[in-house]
Amino acid sequence: MPVTDPVKLEIVYNRVLNKMVCRKCGALNPPGAKKCRRCRSKNLRPKKKGAGFKR
Repeated sequence: MPVTDPVKLEIVYNRVLNKMVCRKCGALNPPGAKKCRRCRSKNLRPKKKGAGFKR
């Protein structure tokens, strides 16, 4: 069921997609993270937004 309300869409974006992913262990981290919370690696990337989300 697609979300059409813009306020709810922003909540979904921030809650689900706005994260950093560790390239070493795959842990999800907060968007402003500089180091991984699990393995302390500095090799982080933003989570891919995917084709199903229009932004």
